Amino acid sequence: MLTWADSTGDADGAPSSFADLTGWECADSSVHLEDHVPVDVRIVDDAPQVPEDGQRTLLLHGIAFGLELRRLVAVLDRPSPVRCIVSANETNATFRFHQVRAGESWNHPALDGYRTEKMVVLDLTPAGVPG
Repeated sequence: MLTWADSTGDADGAPSSFADLTGWECADSSVHLEDHVPVDVRIVDDAPQVPEDGQRTLLLHGIAFGLELRRLVAVLDRPSPVRCIVSANETNATFRFHQVRAGESWNHPALDGYRTEKMVVLDLTPAGVPG
């Protein structure tokens, strides 16, 4: 199981509403990037609006964060392959991660099928770990 160091959740207490441990990890690790990266978020009709240039900025910060996470995963006692999922749309952007497990996936593998959001998937495999 892979979570933030200060996560209050644990796999044994994961709600049964998640189909698998990967789904639970993605929910537990989800971070709204616009809460941490200074981009222009306008409120239109009581809803946040992130312009295209802001979405690109958030995606780039998410990718950079994923590359930094790769460095941290590589020094774990038991490093394993990790997938980072960065997505942005007109209202927000999120960063999620999970261990790569056979038969489990949070995102649909055909990324071109996502029409309402931009998505980048980073598969990070530490050196010496089978991918």
